[in-house]
Amino acid sequence: MAAFSPVSLIGVPTDVGAGHRGARLGPEALRIAGLPEALAARGVDVRDIGNLDGPRNPWTAPVGGYRHLQEVAEWNRLLMEASYTQLCGGRMPIMLGGDHCLGLGSITAVARWCREQGKDLRVLWLDAHSDFNTSDVTPSGNIHGMPVACLCGLGPDVLTKLGGDAPAISPQQVRQIGIRSVDPEEKRLIKEHRVDVYDMRYIDEAGMKRTMEAALDGIDGDTHLHVSFDVDFLDPSIAPGVGTTVPGGVNYREAQLVMEMIADTGRMGSLDIVELNPLLDNRNATAELAVDLVESLFGKSTLMRD
Repeated sequence: MAAFSPVSLIGVPTDVGAGHRGARLGPEALRIAGLPEALAARGVDVRDIGNLDGPRNPWTAPVGGYRHLQEVAEWNRLLMEASYTQLCGGRMPIMLGGDHCLGLGSITAVARWCREQGKDLRVLWLDAHSDFNTSDVTPSGNIHGMPVACLCGLGPDVLTKLGGDAPAISPQQVRQIGIRSVDPEEKRLIKEHRVDVYDMRYIDEAGMKRTMEAALDGIDGDTHLHVSFDVDFLDPSIAPGVGTTVPGGVNYREAQLVMEMIADTGRMGSLDIVELNPLLDNRNATAELAVDLVESLFGKSTLMRD
């Protein structure tokens, strides 16, 4: 069994960036589905540091193109500080979301830590959506559709400068997998900024093995791999417990292969699990599936492989 860094679970119970309420219950659903115990059973040193405590979701209309901007900024600041603290302590932060606006805080922290350590950062964004919107191109104003753009410097200062003056990352550090829902103007932004997107058509044509080989190409001993796992990456037939289901997603076997190939690199150093909405789930089945897949990220496989 491979040796993994000690892990810290960070619960972030908010749906402040989402268009549906309920993702705030995600951290508890993952705990009830047995995530801490599953990791411990794999020989991982697990510490659950509990839930962060941030502002309530005011559930108000967009102001200046953004919904709940100050609340989103505060939750992400709290998460950024908590994640950075765990990284500095030699522990792998696993963020239990919460909606995907929180990828902003977790990745900003990881990017800072990588710069200080002289490591290259590669972000795998497993999602049905590219989340590369700005307030100019999305009518909803929901910030869970904007975190990748904000990380790359497109968006309001309170988010793009969360960790300092420069953008946290460049688009070239991101690989997006499973994408199948992109807004019309968002497509233009993705093309303009040359984000590396492996959409479902690419996966259908190339197969998941070749897709993952391409997405992981160039990773070496100096690379920190951050996995941002939005549960709507999965097809809704197996993962109904999300607010923004999109048909035609990744199936169970494909998802297992993704996780196993990430595990094979031995380079995963941080993880987000987001957009799980137990209110829309079927007897916590989506949370249990997420735990099953995270076990594969930590080396669970059918056979002992070299």
